[in-house]
Amino acid sequence: MTTTATEYILGPLAQIPIGEGRVFDIGGLRIAVFHTRSGAVYATQASCPHRGGPLADGLIGGSTLVCPLHAWKFELATGAALFGDCGLTTYPARLNEDGDLALTLAEE
Repeated sequence: MTTTATEYILGPLAQIPIGEGRVFDIGGLRIAVFHTRSGAVYATQASCPHRGGPLADGLIGGSTLVCPLHAWKFELATGAALFGDCGLTTYPARLNEDGDLALTLAEE
């Protein structure tokens, strides 16, 4: 089985205010993309694995995301849960040379 990757261009970073997240529908997936106060970008699954909370509406502190429904905390870079064992799926996100958000999804 061969895995390939597809890069999706989501548009300018300015569409996501600093310290917030936005949801994008990409390749049949709902993905939350975050723009931290330090200028970093991260992408995770859009819903909290605990109770389906909308993660893009969560609070960001440094590189930690807090679910808006039940305050579960996750590390944005790895998706690891800071309490418990219910982590997030993460996706490679970056700014390309034009300053646009670029997200890579693996496909089988």
